[in-house]
Amino acid sequence: MKRVLTIAGSDSGGGAGIQADLKTFAALGVYGMSAITSVTAQNTVGVQGIHDLPPEFVALQIDSIVSDIGVDAAKTGMLSSSAIILAVASKVKEYKIPNLVIDPVMYAKSGDTLLKPDARDTLINKLLPLSTLITPNIPEAEFLSGKKIKDIEDMKGAGERIKEKVGVDVLVKGGHLYSPLQRGGTGEAAVDILYAGGEFFRFESERIETKNTHGTGCVYSAAIASELAKGYTLYDAVKRAKDFITSAIRNSLEIGKGRGPTNPMAIPLRDAEKYRMLKEMETAIEKLKGEKIGILIPEVQSNIAFALPYAKGFEDVMAIHGRIIKYGDSIATISRPDFGASRHVAGIVLSAIKFDSTKRAAMNIRYSPEIMNACQKLNLKIASFNRKDEPEESKQKEGSSLQWGVEKVIRESGFVPDIIYDLGDIGKEPMVRIIAENPEGLFKIISSIKRQL
Repeated sequence: MKRVLTIAGSDSGGGAGIQADLKTFAALGVYGMSAITSVTAQNTVGVQGIHDLPPEFVALQIDSIVSDIGVDAAKTGMLSSSAIILAVASKVKEYKIPNLVIDPVMYAKSGDTLLKPDARDTLINKLLPLSTLITPNIPEAEFLSGKKIKDIEDMKGAGERIKEKVGVDVLVKGGHLYSPLQRGGTGEAAVDILYAGGEFFRFESERIETKNTHGTGCVYSAAIASELAKGYTLYDAVKRAKDFITSAIRNSLEIGKGRGPTNPMAIPLRDAEKYRMLKEMETAIEKLKGEKIGILIPEVQSNIAFALPYAKGFEDVMAIHGRIIKYGDSIATISRPDFGASRHVAGIVLSAIKFDSTKRAAMNIRYSPEIMNACQKLNLKIASFNRKDEPEESKQKEGSSLQWGVEKVIRESGFVPDIIYDLGDIGKEPMVRIIAENPEGLFKIISSIKRQL
């Protein structure tokens, strides 16, 4: 296993610093180690206090790690004083630490200063020249280059000037700028510019509108160091790290009263959740087959959907390719559950979780007065909508009708019902939708309805 060292401050709130770095290392499958430079009293609102460790103790931590475990790559974060920077630079040179990524942390997301003014020259002259890559954001790049940055061309100019100044490759992070997407689609892009080997390389992702970006720079630089440790080229390491930080921001956490943290554990946790969801879906489907619910399947067939926590799109919702079909008095499926397999039933779930994040599963069944009577006997919460009230623009958009109807019902009801039905329209079959927390919850409702008939 590759070994990656973070030399940085501790964030008591867990969103940045060594805490964010170690989460990133674990998520990317490298062995993480830390040399703590400062201890902060910090949360999502700001930095309430900073206590620097003695420089000789910072150096001792590095000695302990390198002399025993070894280092394949390293990154630095908060280095608040000249003395600490000199101690780190001395150890980097002594041990010839490879693949050093420097995140020149000067300010916290809250605006609090994390690098003392008299330490900035020490950073530039003593440590930056020892690195493989520097990863400044726009304010840091403006300080290091002495140039105001207003657009992509300014980012390139700043990167070139910083490299001339310290002699190493530079990744200027453009999260503070707004640029149009170039690789297709509409909207704004988050663009980073790598200047390496005399060439410029552009890395872009769709901009994710969220205030929860605490720890972004830490996670990004830790990811680059991890990929360098694995043997990827600088270009590929940045590319992979860009995808990683985009996922961490997309799945950022609404924690605290201020800027919440990014979520570097999103990918491994989601992979684990997807496997668990698959097993839960397959179990529920087999149980439904055993209940012989063919009588509940409509002419257009059924589907069952189960969404990831905080799902945002159809690709985050598991369903059945080819739907659930009536097979005699039972049901059959022609494929295993998969993500992105449905737009219609998935749309029901995506609408429901906007209002109640626990309502992650849905299934459609046939409408009949007898089925509605069964739902009433079971004391299920029932609501309905009229397809004739649907706006024309919604009708013209594939998969929007059910989302429109479900959201209309929930807004009018003030809660997410167990049952949402409609009586159809021209060319539209009447339908019942069942909403629950998970597939097991759907099974319990559906089996109860069937036994009432």
